[in-house]
Amino acid sequence: MASPFRTRRTRLDLEEPLSDLDAFIAGLPKAELHVHHVGSASPRIVSELAARHPDSAVPTDPEALADYFTFRDFAHFIEVYLSVVDLIRDSEDVRLLTYEVARDMARQNIRYAELTITPFSSTSRGIPDAAFVEAIEDARKAAESELGVVLRWCFDIPGEAGLAAAEETARIACDLQPEGLVSFGLGGPEIGVPRPQFKPYFDRAIAAGLRSVPHAGETTGPGTIWDALTALRAERIGHGTSATQDPALLAHLAEHRIPLEVCPTSNIATRAVRTLDEHPIKEMVDAGVLVTINSDDPPMFGTDLNTEYGVAARLLELDRTGLADLAKNAVTASFMDASAKARLTAEIDTYTAGWRG
Repeated sequence: MASPFRTRRTRLDLEEPLSDLDAFIAGLPKAELHVHHVGSASPRIVSELAARHPDSAVPTDPEALADYFTFRDFAHFIEVYLSVVDLIRDSEDVRLLTYEVARDMARQNIRYAELTITPFSSTSRGIPDAAFVEAIEDARKAAESELGVVLRWCFDIPGEAGLAAAEETARIACDLQPEGLVSFGLGGPEIGVPRPQFKPYFDRAIAAGLRSVPHAGETTGPGTIWDALTALRAERIGHGTSATQDPALLAHLAEHRIPLEVCPTSNIATRAVRTLDEHPIKEMVDAGVLVTINSDDPPMFGTDLNTEYGVAARLLELDRTGLADLAKNAVTASFMDASAKARLTAEIDTYTAGWRG
């Protein structure tokens, strides 16, 4: 699906050539905090997996995937997403996908990413949990040594699969605890999936040292975000699109420096936000909320992180310094240790100061 953002011109375009800004973004060292494992499968990888599993409804032609990845609404997106999940059927599929996602990140100068992974989607399809963990860890180590991309994991509960999935996800996260695992999340549909029911599983994960990063307020109101904060002790909020409907919530997020993982193209593609002009990112920033920019499920939405930074530049009217600050927001909001944060922040500053266009 082609991105709907390339035709929109703003005052920024009169101040600086778009090509120069895009070139700056392409080379900018970046971190990404909200990007899904299976949702990052490129058309090439998806088509190869579909060819290996001909019983799937997913097209084998990469061009046909553009139509397949055009969504009527959020429910249809979930349906398509799960059909791609069904293509990951053994540990070799898992390892291949994970490494190839890192390769795409390296091309965008993404230095660090917290990749949201849903173990239940694979273990419920017969992949042993230990083999699944071994596959992602092998890919993680190879990506860091061969591609220079540091990957960390967020194991998330697929909310639509209920409490059985929550139990399995918490068990794998707490009992196996792969080296790259840093956080615990909750994804999938929000409507009809109240956040408080998952409190016991988040409590277990937090007690095991993991950080809480549930999706909330993407397709529901600010009450879901409050539930994520109070019941699930969220340290970051995935999406948080509806936060601007509640001034008290915005003030709380700003005061407590609770970051929002904003994914503009995703919100338009899934119809969580009707149009780009209606996207609430500027209200979030104006309220003092720490905002990070992310791609969510990039190939499915015809985007990548570089494109999302371009979208943010237009929506927020950012120059190079503003974009560098946005990149540093992701570093600040990440779960890197202090020394790693300092190194990546310094790399961003050095790159920006030395930019010659």
